[in-house]
Amino acid sequence: MASELFPGENVLSYDVTSPLDTDYYTVFADVAGEDRAQWARAREVGEALAPRMAEAWDKAEYPLEVIPALGEADLYVDGIEHPDLTRMSPLAAGLVNMEISRADGSLGTVLAVQGGLALRTLVLFGSPEQQERWLGPIARGEVPGAFALTEPDHGSDSTSLETSARWDGDGWVLRGTKKWIGNGASGGVTFVWARIDREGDPDHGQVRCFLVEQETPGYTGRVITGKLSLRGIHQAHITLDDVRLPADAVLPGSHSFRDTSTVLFATRSGVAWSALGHATACYEAALAYSTQRIQFGKPLAKFQMVQERLTVMLSQLTAMQLYCRRLAELEAAGALRPTQASLAKFHNTRTARDIARTARDLLGGNGILLENRVMQHLADIEAIHTYEGTESVQALIIGRDITGVGAFV
Repeated sequence: MASELFPGENVLSYDVTSPLDTDYYTVFADVAGEDRAQWARAREVGEALAPRMAEAWDKAEYPLEVIPALGEADLYVDGIEHPDLTRMSPLAAGLVNMEISRADGSLGTVLAVQGGLALRTLVLFGSPEQQERWLGPIARGEVPGAFALTEPDHGSDSTSLETSARWDGDGWVLRGTKKWIGNGASGGVTFVWARIDREGDPDHGQVRCFLVEQETPGYTGRVITGKLSLRGIHQAHITLDDVRLPADAVLPGSHSFRDTSTVLFATRSGVAWSALGHATACYEAALAYSTQRIQFGKPLAKFQMVQERLTVMLSQLTAMQLYCRRLAELEAAGALRPTQASLAKFHNTRTARDIARTARDLLGGNGILLENRVMQHLADIEAIHTYEGTESVQALIIGRDITGVGAFV
């Protein structure tokens, strides 16, 4: 049956979403023990939630029930070290990130925001009292967690953030705006980064983090609409209109903007793994489709041009896998430098874009169907290509490291 938009295109369903375990260089063949178990658990949960997430993506809805679903599987720990959290190695954390993103990009972002950003911030900088109150609920996904750094006028230039925290007698008053904040309007807690306005305070003018319950008067989170990427999770535009907080709302371990970099450095590695998950889904969809789709009397896989495209995609995917495996090894050894994480993010997100575009083209008209997932991954990759530092910013960070010359200004 032909479609009016794509004459001659067969609109029958193809099985292109089942994982094929692509690992041409056996990069992950030796993963065993608890690392393998956590990876397998991520696949099971991701596959179970993928149909619901596809429906949500189509409708631009955020199914909040997936937050505790990932928590019940204990997937938010993301290699974060804490006595009350399950240990997850850097390799397992990466594989979990990869697998969840392969299942669905919005779900991968839920994982990154709840665990990689919110939970990590609490563990790194929170007081014992803050951790006792919030660590369990956030780790279990019972309370949505958000990380509010980016502002409407300060994305890549986040060091210039304008949100202020003014001392007023016996507490803090927050004022400002934040944008693109995952979980920022989901009824949980937000870790807000603000500049201290308190004369005589050693941290005056510095950036610190505050734990804000979203029902606090003056806090308004408005869901950003019109997104064409990561449509299955809500990001918020947050207004802080004289939000009054007690003195102990500040995270005592946070004292400067450098502390935000500590969090983002860890999650930048996660973005490289997430890109690998997206790219794997696209490559495997293209490979499966090429063996099932019949044109001119034979499967697409029998055409030379198709085999050449699949080979290029495989070479790119294998390079991404090697980047990620080495990233995990360096992190496990305590030897990973921030610029190395930047290079992995730089390489993997731009390569994932290439793989997704090729896969979408190889699927022809069927490539735009949500059920085949390639177009969804292609759109979602556009978001991860930007966050945790755009390609241009990563290039400048790496360029400064290899030349010794800064080119930011």
